[in-house]
Amino acid sequence: MASSAAKTVAAYLAELAPERRAVVAAVRDLVKAHLPPGYVEEMSYGMIAWNIPLARYPKTYNGQPLCYAALAAQKNAYSLYLNCVYADSERERRLREAYARAGLKLDMGKSCLRFKSLDGLLSDEVGTIIASTSVEQYIAMYEASRKG
Repeated sequence: MASSAAKTVAAYLAELAPERRAVVAAVRDLVKAHLPPGYVEEMSYGMIAWNIPLARYPKTYNGQPLCYAALAAQKNAYSLYLNCVYADSERERRLREAYARAGLKLDMGKSCLRFKSLDGLLSDEVGTIIASTSVEQYIAMYEASRKG
């Protein structure tokens, strides 16, 4: 599943095969356990997303809620989008170093951390990164990126 038309997280999870649903549910629980207050879970761009609601911050470049993190079951793997890693080189460095210390291959795009199983995801480091950025800090990071 590359993208879903599901309108709710429950519907998205119901679309997945049981073994894939278990992985997505486990990562979702990890994110929710570490998510700072103020972010809301919703479906966005065909995946589970944790966003800053437009009522809190409406000045986005595309008129959509500002996405902090997102999770998707892709065709051959899973993707966890960590936008605060993309916006901050120090968080990216910490994540890369944690994977190197663990002896795991990091498969990451600009913000997209790809993994094929829960064993390929460093839960402690991902949890720390998720917990690292308040809504106010993320808005400041976003606004700094838009200047220039």
